[in-house]
Amino acid sequence: MDLNQRLAGVLLHITSLPGPHGMGDFGPDAYRYVDWLQSAGQGLWQWLPSTPIGPGDSPYQGVSAFAGSPWMVAFEPLVEKGWTSAPQLPPEGFDAARVDYGRVLPWREQQLRLAEAGFRAKATAAERAEFAAWCAAQADWLDDYALFMAIRSPRGGQPWWLWPQDLARRETAALAAARREHAAEIAFWCFVQWCFDWQVAGLKRYANERGVRIMGDLPIFVAHDSADCWARPDLYDLDAQFQTVTVAGVPPDALSAEGQRWGNPLYRWDRMAAEGYAWWTARVRRALSSADVFRIDHFRGFAGYYEIPGSSPDAKQGVWRTGPGQALFDAIEQALGPLPIVAEDLGFITEDVHQLRDACGFPGMKILQFGFGGDGTHEFLPQMWPRAAVAYTGTHDNDTVLGWWRNASARERAFAGAYLACGEHDVHWAMIRACCNSVATMAVFPMQDVLGLGGEHRMNVPGILGGNWAWRLRWDLVTGEHTRVLGLITAASGRADVGLMRLP
Repeated sequence: MDLNQRLAGVLLHITSLPGPHGMGDFGPDAYRYVDWLQSAGQGLWQWLPSTPIGPGDSPYQGVSAFAGSPWMVAFEPLVEKGWTSAPQLPPEGFDAARVDYGRVLPWREQQLRLAEAGFRAKATAAERAEFAAWCAAQADWLDDYALFMAIRSPRGGQPWWLWPQDLARRETAALAAARREHAAEIAFWCFVQWCFDWQVAGLKRYANERGVRIMGDLPIFVAHDSADCWARPDLYDLDAQFQTVTVAGVPPDALSAEGQRWGNPLYRWDRMAAEGYAWWTARVRRALSSADVFRIDHFRGFAGYYEIPGSSPDAKQGVWRTGPGQALFDAIEQALGPLPIVAEDLGFITEDVHQLRDACGFPGMKILQFGFGGDGTHEFLPQMWPRAAVAYTGTHDNDTVLGWWRNASARERAFAGAYLACGEHDVHWAMIRACCNSVATMAVFPMQDVLGLGGEHRMNVPGILGGNWAWRLRWDLVTGEHTRVLGLITAASGRADVGLMRLP
């Protein structure tokens, strides 16, 4: 994808899509959303990581860096293939406004198991051959992931380092026995991943044919309790009992006196470098199979990362370490070609981060909400932005624009009102217009901001466990006026066909 093309887009995670099955997926509403994006002149659809979710339902703490989320697999295509019947909803149905993960995920897994049983019983020879060929092509990550899930599932999600030691240590005989014992369960998880792949590929193809590119999201770190860590513990800073020696996070700042201790194991970059960064190359290749461009979360960690002792309960005791730098991205680019990457360069950013971003040729991120805490020279105001940037009204971690306005200080509101020539009733459109009219190559807005929704609709409150990642779009919230105004602003700023302006 050409990162120099002037585009606008919307941030809406797959799970936030409407639909009857408890959460958004790759079903009909995803295709309807692409049609809506096209009608509003949007050339980009950004979503959050599409890998499996982890603790707190977070897409940033998944059990695999390579697998797709089983919960995004849509049932309608499986019904069309004759592998299962239309799912029977619970008598009380599901909430159309929020995802109740505790209820939805077990129900969706049950439906997927019915579909897999139907596939085994009814699949054609061609479908079986296609599945087998896909499994062979993905074996470098799929074999470990499916075995990990097959061992983990009957143990109630017990962390892998608490498994019997022969399995935790991946002794050859133990793995072979587990593959025999759990063959049916392994086949199920492989089937689900296959369904994810052909469904996301179909949606991406449909979007691309309509001029809409997909922007994915790649977290820098992986979870400790993950197939990746179990498969290659040598690539992480773990002790002999597979416990974390050091973990990731960020130091104390004005927003957090104790800092943030994320708990992800840190990479052994020396060992990754000795292998030519093959693991990272494989991961980026996989990410690009379902997206045209992707954002790398916490890009600053590649220049320098904050190392916290694994025994520390908070982030006060950490130290900064030098990251792999440009050598990592040079190795990946040598294998895959030019990299369509957006660098998430927010937070505590030092000059080495800017240098690495610019040396790699990656655009950074600019958040307009951040721009009103100072004066007219603030780096997050549009007149200070470079062309190589993606402009956001806010991200999934921010309040909505309307929520921000209502919670901002009187000075911030006065500054924003003067700068944007707006008030509470139209601040969301004013921010969208400012992002679109800027020189930044791309401009992206959360769907909640397009709709002018309040803070009760935000996606995530950082540092709060529980209650996040649950917001869902309802079609009745989207009016023709939203579509018309978004298209008008986008076209007037040179980011869409001028025909959307509907000028006389």
